[in-house]
Amino acid sequence: MADSVALFTSIGLSEQKAKETLKNEALSSALKDAVVQAQKLLGSTNIDKGTGTLLYSMASRLRDTRRLAFLTEHIAKRKITTDLQLSAALDYVKSHPQDPMDQKAFETACGVGVVVTPEQIEDAVELIIRKHKQQLLAERYRFNMGILMGEARAALKWADGKMVKNEVDMQVLHHLGPKTEADLEKKPKKEEEKQNNTLMEQLRGEALKFHKPGENYKTEGYVVTPNTMNLLKQHLEITGGQVRTRFPPEPNGILHIGHAKAINFNFGYAKANNGICFLRYDDTNPEKEEEKYFTAIKDMVEWLGYTPYAITHASDNFQCLYELAVELIRRGHAYICHQRGEELKGHNAPPSPWRDRPIEESLVLFERMKNGMFAEGEATLRMKMVMEDGKMDPVAYRIKYTPHHRSGDAWCIYPTYDYTHCLCDSIEHITHSLCTKEFQARRSSYFWLCNALDVYCPVQWEYGRLNLTYTVVSKRKIIKLVETGTVRDWDDPRLFTLTALRRRGFPPQAINNFCARVGVTVAQTTMEPHLLEACVREVLNDTAPRIMAVLEPLKVTITNLPANAQVQATYLLTICTIRCTGVMEKGYKRLTPDQSVGLRHAGYIISVQRVIKDGSGKVVELEVTCASSDSAEKPKAFIHWVSQPLKCEVRLYERLFLHKNPEDSAEVPGGFLSDINPNSLQVVESALVDRSVSKAKVFDKFQFERVGYFSVDPDSTADKMVFNRTVTLKEDPGKI
Repeated sequence: MADSVALFTSIGLSEQKAKETLKNEALSSALKDAVVQAQKLLGSTNIDKGTGTLLYSMASRLRDTRRLAFLTEHIAKRKITTDLQLSAALDYVKSHPQDPMDQKAFETACGVGVVVTPEQIEDAVELIIRKHKQQLLAERYRFNMGILMGEARAALKWADGKMVKNEVDMQVLHHLGPKTEADLEKKPKKEEEKQNNTLMEQLRGEALKFHKPGENYKTEGYVVTPNTMNLLKQHLEITGGQVRTRFPPEPNGILHIGHAKAINFNFGYAKANNGICFLRYDDTNPEKEEEKYFTAIKDMVEWLGYTPYAITHASDNFQCLYELAVELIRRGHAYICHQRGEELKGHNAPPSPWRDRPIEESLVLFERMKNGMFAEGEATLRMKMVMEDGKMDPVAYRIKYTPHHRSGDAWCIYPTYDYTHCLCDSIEHITHSLCTKEFQARRSSYFWLCNALDVYCPVQWEYGRLNLTYTVVSKRKIIKLVETGTVRDWDDPRLFTLTALRRRGFPPQAINNFCARVGVTVAQTTMEPHLLEACVREVLNDTAPRIMAVLEPLKVTITNLPANAQVQATYLLTICTIRCTGVMEKGYKRLTPDQSVGLRHAGYIISVQRVIKDGSGKVVELEVTCASSDSAEKPKAFIHWVSQPLKCEVRLYERLFLHKNPEDSAEVPGGFLSDINPNSLQVVESALVDRSVSKAKVFDKFQFERVGYFSVDPDSTADKMVFNRTVTLKEDPGKI
């Protein structure tokens, strides 16, 4: 094992990734063969990280291992040098399984030997900028440069991405010149509308790459059968050529920030192209589903501003899915198997001894499964196919004697994701099945099952996941955080579930704006939390009312307040409370015994006359005199204060974890639970806030002047308000 780990780390894999790879025997065997062959071809054991990454990606994605040596040679000899070329190569070998391989056609399809010159890049970018020149000059650096990059990459398929970006940047600079102060100013209001338009533009741009409804067969890798065109014709008659997408979460947990991208992509793509989007619950595992998750998912979709065309459930189709499973058996594509669950785990399960059992026998046994005549785990229905990751004969149905939240005890057999997903897409006539990149390995099985049953086959398109550093989002790990008391629940404001972000005070439009800035990327994206927080500040700066609040109050008595002060300014009374941070510190520019300050917005300047301390020497009160700001010398600073305030609790949040990647054992050897930031929550129990917030509702948001942005927490009561700090006023440079 140590030799294999050393071999894999030599091509750039982390030790953790190398060990994970060894758990998959098929993948590790293919990767070993590829690395050893590449070393022989290169005449060296030193393989650069770029080549190593391509070898790993090829080994993990290649279904037909007969082509392993062929593809390895192209990678080692640097004929294939980018992931884009590799994807084209994998698609080609998958769609051309016959021998011998037409090497010339293969290399043409993969862009081997294609050289895109700087002049060609310059000319193509110039044409694209000319197309958008009027809008670019009008919006300057507020223009969505992603549109230019998207069109440039489409026009220059095999060009170096960095060269394309540099050319776009250079030509934009030529037309606009350096950024001016106006370009750097805070964006104007109606930011939400502008950012949503930006996302819509990106998604309309993606429509140029995606197939048109009814033209599924034009998609690379799509399998065409003798009945495909007839099925597509029927599909168009039903949909009228309308774009149809779906957001299909499992109702066994709370949505997180990564789901926000999926929601924006699925609902946004449909909206941008005048289509419809379904919210479909993938409720095929009754053991893990709870009603609270159904409700929370719908609430979060609507909170982000989207309305589903219809809310559906995979369970709506249980009868239809069962009948299709019977048909799959009749066609000889599925069989009843009695291997136990532990035998089927991993990618190297032994072949089933029941794979070739007679069709009639499997039909009878499947009926017996449905009628509850087998124990759990005693029988499964398996499909006769090999998935792209090498997994053989995935399970289509398994037995579970758990009542379903909707169908009760009507069923004791439940379909799996691999069986259900594509068929529900087909039943709902989805045009674009948008899913994250890890489902790419299931694309061929998606096409296979629809074609095996001779039903309408949608097209699966993959996009990159959105991840954040300094957090965990897996259900299992969040449950562990809750069970250990590290966080209170799924909506603890230190988490990045959508319910937690709402509780912390993040506006939904800020999350949508963040997704727009991340963009519609194919590659996985890992972002820093401060980039999301910047989007939050932009929205709250325009929308949050400003009020006075003091987190560390100090009593200040004005001894000479004019008798008519209450008439002139009813909010300024004899007893005022102001911020004490920094008081008495040498060199501090605010209130000291030798330095006066102004009361913010009050029209008075105060000067310290007497400092009152308690028995321990702590300052507990100041007696001051005041003078009108019209008659006194202008002070060096103004201090914020509250009068007749409300006492409240304020919760100050910091990052939950100390390291960027708490799940990485190389970075955090003790595991994510050992990486908890002890200062992730600070509770201020005696903060004071202006009385004007007394009628605020849960989730109302405010800017506490000079302190930060805060939101009313659901724990608030009629007797005591609780505020969560959403974000600080300015980004902490130490967090970047």
